[in-house]
Amino acid sequence: MKRNHYFIAVPLTAEAKHAIARFAADAAPSLPFRTWVHEQDYHITLVFLGDVPPEKMGPLWEAVAAAASRYAPFSLALAGLGTFGERTAPRIFWQGVKAEKTLDALRRDVYEACLRLGFSLDRRPFAPHITIARKWRGAAPLQPEALRSLPAASAVFSVPEIVLYRTNMEQTPKYEAIASFPLLGARAGQSG
Repeated sequence: MKRNHYFIAVPLTAEAKHAIARFAADAAPSLPFRTWVHEQDYHITLVFLGDVPPEKMGPLWEAVAAAASRYAPFSLALAGLGTFGERTAPRIFWQGVKAEKTLDALRRDVYEACLRLGFSLDRRPFAPHITIARKWRGAAPLQPEALRSLPAASAVFSVPEIVLYRTNMEQTPKYEAIASFPLLGARAGQSG
């Protein structure tokens, strides 16, 4: 039986997605990664949930809606490039965002709400990023200066909501928005 994986993320605006897609198209010929992420799949993961049993879906929606409702919409700016995995043969190539306290606080509240519901979550520190490509397949190792010489995408975008996505591995784009949770609060960068 096919299992669906779910995650909660910050969606990007069409403008921000397009800026990253333009950058990726320019960078792809010189960076041989196996897979380049579809423009519609760009996002910033807050919490990866994995499989969500049907009986947990309602409580999950309520908890995420409550956490999101405490935050006012805010803005993020694309900034920097990086990789995860082995430095010379990375598994992930990403676009970063400038540090934003509101994003960090929102992620902490959503993460803690999911922990209270019994989800087993990744314990690594939060490193907000947008995955652009996966799995280096170059004949030669990736040279760090190759990334430093690239002009990263640039855009400032608004964050009025967070989204629960389902992964559909057989489709492109592969992430399907299941529910959105508006940021309704008046307090930026504070948890309630």
